Amino acid sequence: MPEIPLHLARSARGIFQAAHDFRADVMQPYWAFAWPGGQAMARHILDRGDLVRGQRVLDIGAGSGLGAIAALKAGARSAVAADIDPLAAAACVLNGALNGVMLAVTTDDLLGADTDCDLVLIGDLVYEPDLQDRVGAFLAAHHRRGVPVLYADRTTARRPPGRFRLLAEHMAPLTPALDEDMMERARVWML
Repeated sequence: MPEIPLHLARSARGIFQAAHDFRADVMQPYWAFAWPGGQAMARHILDRGDLVRGQRVLDIGAGSGLGAIAALKAGARSAVAADIDPLAAAACVLNGALNGVMLAVTTDDLLGADTDCDLVLIGDLVYEPDLQDRVGAFLAAHHRRGVPVLYADRTTARRPPGRFRLLAEHMAPLTPALDEDMMERARVWML
């Protein structure tokens, strides 16, 4: 995405091997990628700034910080990038600085917390069955409180339960690529 440069892995396979070689118990380096759902969400936010303008935005499972950065560039009042991986938090800070935006960062697990925000962003987070349940409960709680949620995923991903309304579809590559020239269909939903 040309409007938002990011510090990402140079080699998709290499970053996973390097993380394992560093420490076998280290979290997977998901922060080192621009995932298709996150790219679709960022594109949608940049194209539809009215969704975030003046809002306090919370990006859950922020990874590289792409969603929070897009929100700030599109006029959000503030953005918090939340990711339980300390390396992801560091990546968010570096990527925010690279893009000239100041985002707050937390490594607190907010999926079980009451949060104070105007809009929640979640992209490409439901990659394990446990997360499907936890994200689903988080979304349901925020929906009951009237907090809108933008949710983005790859078409191959699981989606938590809920009444999602499709907003947009985009073709996007996993960056860096695991397979050359592979484009995936990613969707942006509103709950």
